[in-house]
Amino acid sequence: MTSINWTEEVDKRKEQLIRDTQEFLKIKSVLDEENATADAPLGKGVKEALDYMLQIGKKDGFTAKNVGDLAGHLEFGKGDEIVGILCHVDVVPEGDGWTSPPFSAEIRDGKIFARGAIDDKGPTMAAYYAMKIVKELELPLQRRVRMIIGTDEESNWRCVEHYFKHEEMPSMGFAPDADFPIIYAEKGIADFDLVSAKREDDREEGHDVEVLNFSSGRRYNMVPDFATVSLDVFKAQNEILQRYEEYKKQHGLGGECHVDSGMLILEFEGISAHGMEPDNGKNAGLHMSRFLAGLNIDSSANQFFEFACEYFKDSRGRKLGVAYSDDITGDLTINVGTLSYTKQAGGRLGLNMRYPVTADFEKVKAAIEKVAEAEGFTVENFSNSKPHHVDENEFLVQTLKKVYEEQTGENAELISIGGGTYARSLTSGVAFGPLFPGREDVAHQKDEYILIEDMLKATAIYAQAIYELAGK
Repeated sequence: MTSINWTEEVDKRKEQLIRDTQEFLKIKSVLDEENATADAPLGKGVKEALDYMLQIGKKDGFTAKNVGDLAGHLEFGKGDEIVGILCHVDVVPEGDGWTSPPFSAEIRDGKIFARGAIDDKGPTMAAYYAMKIVKELELPLQRRVRMIIGTDEESNWRCVEHYFKHEEMPSMGFAPDADFPIIYAEKGIADFDLVSAKREDDREEGHDVEVLNFSSGRRYNMVPDFATVSLDVFKAQNEILQRYEEYKKQHGLGGECHVDSGMLILEFEGISAHGMEPDNGKNAGLHMSRFLAGLNIDSSANQFFEFACEYFKDSRGRKLGVAYSDDITGDLTINVGTLSYTKQAGGRLGLNMRYPVTADFEKVKAAIEKVAEAEGFTVENFSNSKPHHVDENEFLVQTLKKVYEEQTGENAELISIGGGTYARSLTSGVAFGPLFPGREDVAHQKDEYILIEDMLKATAIYAQAIYELAGK
């Protein structure tokens, strides 16, 4: 193949790449179904981000296609086969506590700070510029190159489902949505709710506190960083406030309290993290559950909060009887992403379970259903995305290993993750960057950023990868 200095090619386009990335990140592409329209089924911001990518691609001479306002693609080259690059433009909610506005794309200390900077809008723009470089160099290709742009990766993957009902499947590809060197295995991901049975007896006596309303968390795949509860306190309110302050101090939590219309409002502020490793965060909802379970609360609420505390005191499912690990993808994990309780409706836990590639899913599911039934809970809204594993000897993996090692001088070790990337949508698909070994993973956290140096480096790697995958 032709000898090309990919780093020099990226450097020629550096300033424009940074500017386009900043403009892209300024779009608040958070799922907003409440304000959906016919041409923006997932909300205005998500559609605006999809349109942005399709428009710059069309301007640069790519074949651009909108697929039902849920996805799209940019393509160039000729051939019967397609090399797919699977990206997404939607981002998780921004959360609180940012140093600079989360959609300002401010540059500080060589970093671009914004929600979506590392997951996945920054990497999407890097991959786009990689395609642009290969196209502008007019290199000979035997396969078409197609960037598939999704809009619902952070929620229900409706974009990918819709896309592949209407468009052909790439023969191989990668998703720039995780870590370098190469992620060849991804855990299975199951989302479901555990719902407590409602109790009808409103004449209960003997408790000091009645829980009226409790909520925490926005997404199944995020560790909740905020929880709030409204309490009707009959006695010992000062003691409760003292215990509240002591609990915050003991566990390193933030939060405030106040009285509203005679009701005591308590808040906890924890630390958000990606649901694939709950232990990286501090779950404000579970902490509030533990605090409330230690008070003399009404029995219906007590049943719910005791269950949450007892069965989810660790993230590995031990108490549920589903703990499992393998050498390919590691431990089964369970993130309690949403928690809610009202006196009228009872309680609900929204769970995100990530299980190893060799786990027996049906056995795990049956164990959870058995515990739920015994404790007066029902399992609802169960969805499952099966694990993904690509053989290390495949052309795709071997080519990406070669490219990574040539560009970095480091060994391209194969790794596995608990996260789910679009790569699992392909029979032969892996996740490939953008996070380099040793770098801080700030996806889904406040002050999310991408290092400009790393973004440029990833762009060069992607450009060579595209050329070598499509040119042979």
